Amino acid sequence: MDLRVFTEPQQGATYETLLRVAQTAEELNYDAFFRSDHYLRMGSADGLPGPTDAWTTLAGLARETRRIRLGTLMTAGTFRLPGVLAIQVAQVDQMSGGRIELGLGSGWYAEEHAAYGIPFPKEKFGRLEEQLAIVTGLWETPVGQRFNFDGTHYQLKDSPALPKPAQERVPVLIGGHGAKKTPVLAARFATEFNIPFASIADSEAQFKRVAAAAVEHGRTADSLVYSNALVICVGRDDAEVKRRADAIGREVDELKANGLAGSPAEVLERIAAYQAVGSQRMYLQMLDLDDLDHLELIASEVAPHLS
Repeated sequence: MDLRVFTEPQQGATYETLLRVAQTAEELNYDAFFRSDHYLRMGSADGLPGPTDAWTTLAGLARETRRIRLGTLMTAGTFRLPGVLAIQVAQVDQMSGGRIELGLGSGWYAEEHAAYGIPFPKEKFGRLEEQLAIVTGLWETPVGQRFNFDGTHYQLKDSPALPKPAQERVPVLIGGHGAKKTPVLAARFATEFNIPFASIADSEAQFKRVAAAAVEHGRTADSLVYSNALVICVGRDDAEVKRRADAIGREVDELKANGLAGSPAEVLERIAAYQAVGSQRMYLQMLDLDDLDHLELIASEVAPHLS
């Protein structure tokens, strides 16, 4: 069971804050640092000092970390043309020495598109399918050959398909709760399937759908990594758990029901239940990015007891 740190900078974080979290996570031997890709805060957060761009952030972190893997949950397909995205990710992968992972989704938050003048198409799933085909197709095209694509939404003609990532294959994450189209898309393009903020029962059902789709597409079910993303709130005692819950504006009982919350022993039991239905990797949504002691507690009291 890998533990990865997952941040939501649109709620309010500078690059310096994200750097501090990423470097601390690296020092504490977390597997990866991931961030969301949003330009507008959600809920009651003030979002100050304003949004940071996901791939600009990861480019900086690529040069200021050494081991930890870096990626997005999820890059919004509406923010970037697929050819440009392929170049960006390949470049940042080179800058990191081959530590980048691309989570790519269709984009969903209409208000942030309106706020920053980004087109928000009604038909997003077909676009996402073409984006995945283009990004992976560009990377897989041998050097010296050309890539062409004639789709409904995007057309590429005589592309040199450069640059190439440092990795032979950049891991691609696809996620979501959709019961039909999403598993098929994951079976076609993903190295990892992630389901965010889902119950144990819903995770099990979706993992089974993705595994079945993989087999139907000529892959083995275990050719994908299966993962969850859940908010984390751990404390040495009840008072510390409540203090951390209060700091992110959540109730302890709700967090225990819908996330990973409680004592280290309680969180270990909860993770084990997800692991029992097929989860291999946990993205810990850290909502208080100033609480680095939280990261240390998880690293010292939870991580060593995971199999």
